[in-house]
Amino acid sequence: MKISDKITIIVIAAVICGFAFIPGAWDWFIRNTNNHGLLMSFFKFAILGTFGEMLSLRIREGVYLKKGFGLLPKMLVWGVLGVVIASAMTIFKTGTVVLLDKGFHLNGKAAMWFIGNLSWGKFFVALCVSVLMNTLFAPVFMTFHKITDIHIAETGGSLAGFFSSPLCIQQTMAEKINWNIQYGFVFKKTIPLFWYPAHTITFLLPGTYQVLFAAALGVALGVILSIKK
Repeated sequence: MKISDKITIIVIAAVICGFAFIPGAWDWFIRNTNNHGLLMSFFKFAILGTFGEMLSLRIREGVYLKKGFGLLPKMLVWGVLGVVIASAMTIFKTGTVVLLDKGFHLNGKAAMWFIGNLSWGKFFVALCVSVLMNTLFAPVFMTFHKITDIHIAETGGSLAGFFSSPLCIQQTMAEKINWNIQYGFVFKKTIPLFWYPAHTITFLLPGTYQVLFAAALGVALGVILSIKK
């Protein structure tokens, strides 16, 4: 085990102990999550999403950071995407319940299942939300995230470089994305095999914890992608 691994473990343990043993820390977190949901989503994804990529790099290359990794621009991108993801979760939760109740004539049962205690009805609604969100939203999100990753790498991993040149979306999609991996693995395999069940669990959790759990899933995905690479 390297010194960097020990430091990482100590930091994670310190954060967990802080929330567990410092009076009011967890209450502060819950209160701000409820009162400033999108802002908290920014920081949750900025920290956990970036850490997932760092962990992936550690598994692949033995280091958490390297020249050109782009720590600050990655945190910025993850934070912005976190706000988008939190918004999408709200939109798809609300829209899916309405679709089930009105489109399939459930007459309010889907809404009652979803806000009720754990049941097969609640599981069904959570699964529907997960499937719709990951089918309709996730491919666009994943593709845009890949474009930003390529842009960060090409501009040297600095914030100044990130903003100094335009984001060439059309050229990147046409020439620089490996679609055999992006479609054949990221879309075709991780969405149905990982994201469908993972986000079903997410939507079964109380609303306060959903975005935090969704952000934590980024760490797990970083491990999965590193294994694939």
